[in-house]
Amino acid sequence: MYQIPYFTETNQDVVLDFMRAHSFITLMGSLNGHCVATQIPIIIQGDVNNLKLIGHVMRETDHCRALMSNPNALALFTGAHCYVSSGWYVERGHASTWNYISVHARGTIKILNDEETLRVITEQTRMFEENQPTPQFVSALSQGYLQAGISAIAGFEMKVEALFPIFKLSQNRDDQSYKNIVSMLENQADSGSRDIATEMQKRRKQLFLKK
Repeated sequence: MYQIPYFTETNQDVVLDFMRAHSFITLMGSLNGHCVATQIPIIIQGDVNNLKLIGHVMRETDHCRALMSNPNALALFTGAHCYVSSGWYVERGHASTWNYISVHARGTIKILNDEETLRVITEQTRMFEENQPTPQFVSALSQGYLQAGISAIAGFEMKVEALFPIFKLSQNRDDQSYKNIVSMLENQADSGSRDIATEMQKRRKQLFLKK
Protein backbone atom coordinates (compact mmCIF):
# COMPACT_ATOMS: atom_id res chain seq x y z
CA MET A 1 0.00 0.00 0.00
CA TYR A 2 1.21 3.45 -0.99
CA GLN A 3 1.41 5.00 2.49
CA ILE A 4 2.43 8.67 2.49
CA PRO A 5 1.07 10.88 5.30
CA TYR A 6 -0.32 13.69 3.11
CA PHE A 7 -2.24 11.15 0.99
CA THR A 8 -3.67 9.35 4.02
CA GLU A 9 -7.23 10.36 4.97
CA THR A 10 -7.44 10.91 8.73
CA ASN A 11 -11.12 11.85 9.03
CA GLN A 12 -12.77 8.63 10.18
CA ASP A 13 -16.24 9.71 9.08
CA VAL A 14 -14.96 10.40 5.56
CA VAL A 15 -13.30 6.98 5.43
CA LEU A 16 -16.43 5.14 6.58
CA ASP A 17 -18.68 7.11 4.21
CA PHE A 18 -16.39 6.15 1.33
CA MET A 19 -16.37 2.48 2.34
CA ARG A 20 -20.18 2.38 2.59
CA ALA A 21 -20.50 4.05 -0.82
CA HIS A 22 -18.11 1.48 -2.37
CA SER A 23 -19.11 -1.69 -0.55
CA PHE A 24 -18.77 -3.93 -3.62
CA ILE A 25 -15.25 -4.99 -2.68
CA THR A 26 -12.42 -7.16 -3.89
CA LEU A 27 -11.74 -9.72 -1.16
CA MET A 28 -8.30 -11.36 -1.31
CA GLY A 29 -6.90 -14.39 0.46
CA SER A 30 -4.10 -16.92 0.05
CA LEU A 31 -4.22 -20.66 -0.65
CA ASN A 32 -1.05 -22.76 -0.75
CA GLY A 33 1.04 -19.70 -1.53
CA HIS A 34 -1.26 -18.48 -4.31
CA CYS A 35 -3.37 -15.33 -4.12
CA VAL A 36 -7.12 -15.71 -4.68
CA ALA A 37 -9.70 -12.97 -5.04
CA THR A 38 -13.40 -12.48 -5.51
CA GLN A 39 -15.64 -9.43 -5.92
CA ILE A 40 -18.65 -9.32 -3.63
CA PRO A 41 -21.04 -6.93 -1.87
CA ILE A 42 -20.62 -6.69 1.89
CA ILE A 43 -22.33 -5.23 4.94
CA ILE A 44 -20.27 -2.82 7.05
CA GLN A 45 -20.88 -2.80 10.79
CA GLY A 46 -19.38 -0.72 13.59
CA ASP A 47 -16.93 2.18 13.54
CA VAL A 48 -13.26 2.32 12.57
CA ASN A 49 -12.24 1.11 16.02
CA ASN A 50 -14.50 -1.95 15.92
CA LEU A 51 -15.21 -2.62 12.28
CA LYS A 52 -16.67 -5.78 10.76
CA LEU A 53 -17.26 -6.71 7.13
CA ILE A 54 -19.98 -9.28 6.57
CA GLY A 55 -20.85 -11.16 3.41
CA HIS A 56 -20.82 -14.54 1.71
CA VAL A 57 -18.90 -16.50 -0.91
CA MET A 58 -19.61 -19.62 -2.94
CA ARG A 59 -18.58 -22.65 -0.89
CA GLU A 60 -17.04 -24.91 -3.55
CA THR A 61 -14.39 -22.45 -4.70
CA ASP A 62 -10.69 -21.92 -4.15
CA HIS A 63 -11.55 -18.67 -2.44
CA CYS A 64 -13.72 -20.27 0.22
CA ARG A 65 -11.12 -22.97 0.78
CA ALA A 66 -8.47 -20.28 1.18
CA LEU A 67 -10.50 -18.41 3.81
CA MET A 68 -11.19 -21.62 5.70
CA SER A 69 -7.53 -22.63 5.81
CA ASN A 70 -6.02 -19.16 6.21
CA PRO A 71 -8.27 -16.55 7.84
CA ASN A 72 -6.01 -13.60 6.98
CA ALA A 73 -7.65 -11.49 4.30
CA LEU A 74 -7.45 -8.15 2.53
CA ALA A 75 -10.52 -6.19 1.40
CA LEU A 76 -10.11 -3.49 -1.25
CA PHE A 77 -12.59 -0.62 -1.47
CA THR A 78 -11.96 1.15 -4.77
CA GLY A 79 -13.31 4.51 -5.91
CA ALA A 80 -12.70 6.96 -8.72
CA HIS A 81 -9.26 7.25 -10.36
CA CYS A 82 -7.72 9.23 -13.21
CA TYR A 83 -4.55 10.24 -15.02
CA VAL A 84 -2.93 13.57 -14.07
CA SER A 85 -0.51 15.11 -16.60
CA SER A 86 2.56 16.92 -15.32
CA GLY A 87 1.87 19.44 -18.07
CA TRP A 88 -0.85 20.84 -15.82
CA TYR A 89 1.66 21.78 -13.10
CA VAL A 90 3.09 25.26 -12.74
CA GLU A 91 6.54 23.92 -11.93
CA ARG A 92 8.28 21.82 -14.59
CA GLY A 93 10.48 18.80 -14.09
CA HIS A 94 7.93 16.64 -12.26
CA ALA A 95 6.46 13.33 -13.40
CA SER A 96 2.85 12.73 -14.37
CA THR A 97 0.84 10.60 -11.96
CA TRP A 98 -2.44 8.88 -11.22
CA ASN A 99 -4.95 10.17 -8.65
CA TYR A 100 -7.27 7.74 -6.90
CA ILE A 101 -9.25 6.94 -3.77
CA SER A 102 -8.88 3.53 -2.17
CA VAL A 103 -9.20 1.93 1.25
CA HIS A 104 -7.43 -1.31 2.12
CA ALA A 105 -8.77 -3.23 5.10
CA ARG A 106 -6.74 -6.08 6.59
CA GLY A 107 -8.25 -8.53 9.03
CA THR A 108 -9.21 -12.07 9.92
CA ILE A 109 -12.15 -14.06 8.59
CA LYS A 110 -14.57 -16.24 10.53
CA ILE A 111 -16.67 -18.62 8.43
CA LEU A 112 -20.29 -18.68 9.63
CA ASN A 113 -22.60 -21.65 10.08
CA ASP A 114 -25.79 -22.15 8.04
CA GLU A 115 -28.03 -20.33 10.51
CA GLU A 116 -25.68 -17.34 10.61
CA THR A 117 -25.31 -17.41 6.84
CA LEU A 118 -29.09 -17.26 6.47
CA ARG A 119 -29.13 -14.12 8.61
CA VAL A 120 -26.48 -12.57 6.38
CA ILE A 121 -28.44 -13.37 3.22
CA THR A 122 -31.67 -12.09 4.78
CA GLU A 123 -30.06 -8.78 5.77
CA GLN A 124 -28.24 -8.26 2.47
CA THR A 125 -31.42 -8.96 0.52
CA ARG A 126 -33.40 -6.57 2.71
CA MET A 127 -30.84 -3.80 2.16
CA PHE A 128 -31.03 -4.01 -1.61
CA GLU A 129 -34.69 -4.92 -2.03
CA GLU A 130 -36.51 -2.65 0.41
CA ASN A 131 -36.59 0.31 -2.02
CA GLN A 132 -37.51 -1.74 -5.08
CA PRO A 133 -41.01 -1.27 -6.54
CA THR A 134 -41.82 -4.97 -6.01
CA PRO A 135 -39.37 -6.15 -3.32
CA GLN A 136 -38.52 -9.84 -3.15
CA PHE A 137 -37.34 -10.79 0.34
CA VAL A 138 -35.84 -14.07 1.53
CA SER A 139 -39.09 -14.86 3.34
CA ALA A 140 -40.76 -15.29 -0.07
CA LEU A 141 -38.46 -18.16 -1.07
CA SER A 142 -39.52 -21.77 -0.70
CA GLN A 143 -37.77 -23.80 1.99
CA GLY A 144 -36.40 -26.24 -0.57
CA TYR A 145 -34.91 -23.49 -2.70
CA LEU A 146 -33.53 -21.70 0.36
CA GLN A 147 -31.93 -24.78 1.87
CA ALA A 148 -30.25 -25.68 -1.42
CA GLY A 149 -28.93 -22.15 -1.74
CA ILE A 150 -27.61 -21.93 1.81
CA SER A 151 -25.75 -25.21 1.46
CA ALA A 152 -23.93 -23.79 -1.57
CA ILE A 153 -22.62 -20.66 0.13
CA ALA A 154 -20.62 -19.72 3.20
CA GLY A 155 -21.28 -16.57 5.16
CA PHE A 156 -18.31 -14.83 6.73
CA GLU A 157 -17.47 -12.11 9.21
CA MET A 158 -14.21 -10.23 8.85
CA LYS A 159 -12.83 -8.38 11.85
CA VAL A 160 -10.86 -5.43 10.50
CA GLU A 161 -7.51 -5.06 12.25
CA ALA A 162 -5.92 -2.34 10.12
CA LEU A 163 -7.21 0.32 7.71
CA PHE A 164 -5.17 2.07 5.04
CA PRO A 165 -7.26 4.92 3.56
CA ILE A 166 -5.39 6.47 0.64
CA PHE A 167 -6.96 9.55 -0.96
CA LYS A 168 -4.24 10.51 -3.47
CA LEU A 169 -5.54 13.84 -4.74
CA SER A 170 -2.52 16.01 -5.61
CA GLN A 171 -2.18 17.28 -2.03
CA ASN A 172 1.57 17.65 -2.68
CA ARG A 173 1.11 20.28 -5.41
CA ASP A 174 0.95 24.08 -5.06
CA ASP A 175 -2.39 25.88 -5.13
CA GLN A 176 -2.19 27.06 -8.76
CA SER A 177 -1.18 23.61 -9.99
CA TYR A 178 -4.01 22.15 -7.92
CA LYS A 179 -6.52 24.52 -9.56
CA ASN A 180 -5.12 23.68 -13.00
CA ILE A 181 -5.54 19.95 -12.33
CA VAL A 182 -9.14 20.41 -11.19
CA SER A 183 -9.96 22.51 -14.24
CA MET A 184 -8.43 20.00 -16.66
CA LEU A 185 -10.09 17.02 -14.98
CA GLU A 186 -13.50 18.71 -15.09
CA ASN A 187 -13.23 18.75 -18.88
CA GLN A 188 -12.18 15.14 -19.38
CA ALA A 189 -14.60 12.70 -21.02
CA ASP A 190 -14.43 9.99 -18.34
CA SER A 191 -16.50 10.09 -15.17
CA GLY A 192 -13.52 9.08 -13.02
CA SER A 193 -11.67 12.29 -13.87
CA ARG A 194 -14.72 14.41 -13.13
CA ASP A 195 -15.37 12.61 -9.84
CA ILE A 196 -11.77 13.19 -8.74
CA ALA A 197 -12.08 16.87 -9.73
CA THR A 198 -15.18 17.20 -7.54
CA GLU A 199 -13.42 15.62 -4.57
CA MET A 200 -10.36 17.81 -5.07
CA GLN A 201 -12.47 20.94 -5.28
CA LYS A 202 -14.08 20.12 -1.93
CA ARG A 203 -10.66 19.85 -0.32
CA ARG A 204 -8.94 22.93 -1.78
CA LYS A 205 -10.04 25.32 0.96
CA GLN A 206 -8.63 23.22 3.78
CA LEU A 207 -5.40 22.62 1.85
CA PHE A 208 -4.57 26.10 0.61
CA LEU A 209 -6.99 28.68 1.97
CA LYS A 210 -6.51 28.20 5.70
CA LYS A 211 -6.58 31.37 7.76
